Amino acid sequence: MRLTYQEVGATRTEPLPAGYGHVHRDVSIGSGAEVFERAVAGLFDWGMHREAGFTVVSPGGIAAPGVDVVLRAGWGPVRLTIPCRVVYTVDEVDRRGFAYGTLPGHPERGEEAFMVVQDGTGDVRIRISAFSRPASFVARASGPVGRWAQQYATDRYVRAIQRLALVKAP
Repeated sequence: MRLTYQEVGATRTEPLPAGYGHVHRDVSIGSGAEVFERAVAGLFDWGMHREAGFTVVSPGGIAAPGVDVVLRAGWGPVRLTIPCRVVYTVDEVDRRGFAYGTLPGHPERGEEAFMVVQDGTGDVRIRISAFSRPASFVARASGPVGRWAQQYATDRYVRAIQRLALVKAP
């Protein structure tokens, strides 16, 4: 199955591709090495997505290039299937994360990147960037509601990673 957009890997740099809606979020989630490691673990094992309210239907393992994941959102007849493929990962001392791109069946076309970053002061941040445009009739018909839904999902990701990063193991 092929990705549904041409600009694979474009969330690595700015500016994001023209012709798409863009999402940028940069939020502090805590401080220190333990917070950083818990956030990274919650990101790579799909915990952030689960905690944000998505059903992770078929994780192909931890996030790694080429791993496919199918997410589900919604309830009853208003249930979306959201197939994605991890297109790259970042594994640096102070920055770890990944991006996934859309596969056929996803309501949008584009890419979303999730990075956990720790600066020299110990501040740990989640940085989310995305570019997308409607791929399905439902997404096109939703208009501004679709953009709102993406912002809502991004807000839920931020709150989820904050919770995962701050909860200490028993």
